[in-house]
Amino acid sequence: MPKKETLPLILALLTTTLLLGGGFWWFSQRLANLGGSTGSTSPTSGNQISGDQASGNLEMRLSAGKQLLIAETTPNSGNSEALSHKQAGIAAFAAQNYPEAVTAFTAALKARRNDPETLIYLNNARIGTQDAFEIAIAVPLDSNLNGSLEMLRGVAQAQSEFNQTEFNQSVTANQGRKLLRVLIVNDGGELETTKQVATALVNNPDVLGLVGHNSSDMSLAAGDIYRQGKLVMISPTSTSVKLSNFSPYVFRTVPSDFVAARSLANHMVTQLKQQQAAVFFNSQSAYSQSLKSEFSAALSLEGGQVVNEFDLSDAAFDAANSLKQAQQSGATVLALFPNSELLDRVLQVVQLNQRKLALLGGDDIYSPKTLSVVGEATQGMRIAVPWHILAHPNSSFVQESRQLWGADVNWRTATSYDAMSAFTAIAATEPNLSRERIQSTLASPSFSVTNGSGIVKFSTSGDRNQAIQLVTVVAGRRSGYGYDFVPLP
Repeated sequence: MPKKETLPLILALLTTTLLLGGGFWWFSQRLANLGGSTGSTSPTSGNQISGDQASGNLEMRLSAGKQLLIAETTPNSGNSEALSHKQAGIAAFAAQNYPEAVTAFTAALKARRNDPETLIYLNNARIGTQDAFEIAIAVPLDSNLNGSLEMLRGVAQAQSEFNQTEFNQSVTANQGRKLLRVLIVNDGGELETTKQVATALVNNPDVLGLVGHNSSDMSLAAGDIYRQGKLVMISPTSTSVKLSNFSPYVFRTVPSDFVAARSLANHMVTQLKQQQAAVFFNSQSAYSQSLKSEFSAALSLEGGQVVNEFDLSDAAFDAANSLKQAQQSGATVLALFPNSELLDRVLQVVQLNQRKLALLGGDDIYSPKTLSVVGEATQGMRIAVPWHILAHPNSSFVQESRQLWGADVNWRTATSYDAMSAFTAIAATEPNLSRERIQSTLASPSFSVTNGSGIVKFSTSGDRNQAIQLVTVVAGRRSGYGYDFVPLP
């Protein structure tokens, strides 16, 4: 080919390559944005988030009343009527027609009284345009709806009590205190989504604190982001020992796995008179790993030993073979420490065991699914939880929660209530709230709040000094499944 023809051809090829490369880069960026990448660091206000943060439907994960995050439609339960009123309330809220929103949300609660999302939106609609301080609650609605509802009920109850007190006070007595607006955040129980919503919350100057996240993995992932943004997080359910001394902006109202593991190990050796355990855990979960490690160490100190370990996340995991191996190893106790994602796998082990070996469990075993799926096979199991309603029969929190929700609540509701109560206790005495003021107050050795659930006080590690409650499973009617969790003496 002549040289004078070669040069134009080369230039044409280079141009085409550059155009294709640029087009691919643009297309990949669009895919990244649609997938939910967040790159904005500009502040946002109210319930709005920046354009980049809104990508990947992130905006649909945050709501103070403008979005429907929970749409349960169980047949024959009044949910359909409740959902219709709820949607009307959301439409009115989005249009800033707060009186109409109050009417619709009130009707929705009348049809379904135990929906915490509706109560939170009703409380927010009653605030309307009044001055308020905003606290977020992060829950994994996509992956753990039941646990999310339990957490939301505690937050909704604390918000209702605080705002009702403020509404009942005169302007003079109120001394300029603000009402509490709650922003619900769906982190999906997924790491990347959690990081994105954490960034959105940090960049929103209206958000002064956060109740959450649910799992230890999510709390650890978001904790660094909150530390950089100087936003306080109080987790009511994350128990991993890794969160102790993790950050001056990370607190929790639930005891760590250090406490739970020692209680289980001591009970196994001194009360059950057993010394050899096989452990079932999820190596991909910070909570499960933490509880497994702490239990192994505690059992050794008690004179016992872990004779075998089984990873529930292993693709080759087989419940029957694992149980057989545990028995062959000499185990007389099965220590079950799954996270909620792999609860089904460990329940298979429980079913196959048929109460032959004694059972111990972590707090994720404390689930309605455990009672409904394998209730009979769990009788006598010992589970470590932070709180149980039957151990506090005279608590004002218990009485008020029953009146509010029409049913008993569990430990996740109680510790979520405690977390929000820590924020409202500061707001009750501090008219000029700020992120820095909240952090310094919670970290102060003199900080303490006594509410209907108990005393909330944090150590220098960010942990709450609280004992563990051991519960067992017995035949009963409270749960509706024929078996109940009840506290051990």
